[in-house]
Amino acid sequence: MKIKDILAPESMIMDLKATNKEDAIKEMADLEVKTGIVNNEDEFIKSIWAREKESTTGIGDGIAMPHARNKSINKARVLFAKSAKGIDYDSLDKQPVYLFFMITAPEGADNTHLEALAKLSGLLIDPDLVAALKKAQTPQEVLDLFEQAEAAKDAKDQAAAAKKEAEKGTVSDKPLIVGVTACINGIAHTYMAQEALIKAGEKRGVDVRIETNGSEGVKDKLTPDEIRRAKGVIIASDKKVDMPRFDGKPLTNHPVVDGINKPDELVDAILSGKASVYHSDSAATSANEDKTGVWNSIYKNLMNGVSHMLPFVIGGGILMAISFIVENYAGGPKSPAFIFLNNAGNMAFAFMVPILSGYIAESIGDLPALMPGFVGGFMATVYSGSYGGAYVANVITNAKSPAGFLGGLASGFIAGYLVVGLKKLCAKMPKSLEGMKPMLIYPILSLLLIAAIMYYIVNPIFSAINFAITNFLNQMGTGNLVVLTTILAGMMSIDMGGPFNKAAYVFASGAFANDPHSAVAAVMMAAVMVGGMVPPFATAIGTAFFKNKYTEDERRAGITNWILGFSFITEGAIPFAAADAGHVIPSCIIGSAVGGALVGLWRVGVPAPHGGLWVSPLANHILLYFLATIIGSVVAGVILGLWKKPLDEK
Repeated sequence: MKIKDILAPESMIMDLKATNKEDAIKEMADLEVKTGIVNNEDEFIKSIWAREKESTTGIGDGIAMPHARNKSINKARVLFAKSAKGIDYDSLDKQPVYLFFMITAPEGADNTHLEALAKLSGLLIDPDLVAALKKAQTPQEVLDLFEQAEAAKDAKDQAAAAKKEAEKGTVSDKPLIVGVTACINGIAHTYMAQEALIKAGEKRGVDVRIETNGSEGVKDKLTPDEIRRAKGVIIASDKKVDMPRFDGKPLTNHPVVDGINKPDELVDAILSGKASVYHSDSAATSANEDKTGVWNSIYKNLMNGVSHMLPFVIGGGILMAISFIVENYAGGPKSPAFIFLNNAGNMAFAFMVPILSGYIAESIGDLPALMPGFVGGFMATVYSGSYGGAYVANVITNAKSPAGFLGGLASGFIAGYLVVGLKKLCAKMPKSLEGMKPMLIYPILSLLLIAAIMYYIVNPIFSAINFAITNFLNQMGTGNLVVLTTILAGMMSIDMGGPFNKAAYVFASGAFANDPHSAVAAVMMAAVMVGGMVPPFATAIGTAFFKNKYTEDERRAGITNWILGFSFITEGAIPFAAADAGHVIPSCIIGSAVGGALVGLWRVGVPAPHGGLWVSPLANHILLYFLATIIGSVVAGVILGLWKKPLDEK
């Protein structure tokens, strides 16, 4: 497929009227709908802005390439637009944008369309073509310029392929640099970075081979022989790359936009020997982690532990809760059903803190950190710590105050960074001893260090903290409990699955894990579940009773949210919040806080860490649990319905 098949005169705006980024996207989206390329403008614009929030598509040199790939798009197309005065588009180089290429690809776009989009992206690296496009006055001139550039590139590619075939079996005397380019959507930036790096190599008399990881999958995959011969490796990627194959090679790791805007700098880093040698067991972080900062890195590591822990919490917690019902209503504590269910739940629950700790550590220090993380987490649940020189080891059921959930959090981070430190200490060991690192050095030293730190430092400190928190919660009066449940429930709606939501849930589930029999912990679990159910229920109520304020797609999503709300899946409200955060999020926070306050006031407890209204039979006050959820959801739904403007006024 040729570029002319995805460019068309009717999809060109030769004089863009917009003066800012928002209006530019809207003006181009209007034309996409008018020409039948897009079937749902609201969804399309949402997806364009979602990509812009990841990183601006204003790539510099006066070019922007907003793009999307989803079900609101009917066919692959590139809309071309020009702005005579230039528009502030938050470009990487902080300069105005004059040329816009709005790239659209349907969810089922075939490879021929994707290859054409990739080829067009690669051509835009040519400064002569860009300069000519800025001067073009008619759609036909634009088409002619691309046709000429495409013909020249095809001829060049054919000559290069013929040369490669002729030289097959021979080794070039030119230095070789290999690399990988990849972006989140894999439509444009991936191929622009590839082309820019290849051209930077040509200017220096260097062969550059780039593997692309785009929408059509991995292309131009690097061979083991190419990697072996390479002088170094350039990674220009915004997503995870297969890294172990580059072990022992000089490597520089950057975001994909650096491959477009700084190709000379990246190539020179390899040629000058400034790139550090990569080791697959090293603690080197990806470019993405470098960009996100310390707190986002901590959050990512924590969530890795929480995500692995949740099945143990949910499965074990709910089986334990069911066993309590059996104990109360079907045979007492000696019945076989109670003993079986309670033991099964307790066994799963016993793994909760070690799993949390182990996978936090693994996220930081990779596989070698998993074992010390598990052991540190297990010690947090088994050892009561040291007081006055007396060191006592107890099984968790007999421990007066294990370090528990908080100790497990600490052990995960400590174990992870211990292994990172060990890797750095062992980095200069002779190659002949490489095999000893994972088999002897890391396991023995990391275990010795984490055991000593947990036994002498973490457990004494965190067991005291854990004991104090547990006592405080269990002795909490109604007034303080209402404040706590109001805050926890409200936090569940702040970001609907993000850090605030997870912080509230982890706090409540941690208290529940420390003492599954605690009435206060059960109230906290009920509060976070009510707070998390309100957003999907509120949007479902809004779409059902205020239909003139929602699009047809939103009304369909609202029907689904009845089920998601019942199941405590807060994320069902995210599309609504993304489209209208200013109205949706405050309304839901208010409704969740009201529901949480009622839970605390009525002391409604649910001794289960998940399940929403499906686990209502476990609640101590089933009707009040439903009532708190309903009242909170109605409050949020009505506020949202009255606050939002009708569609025809937007």
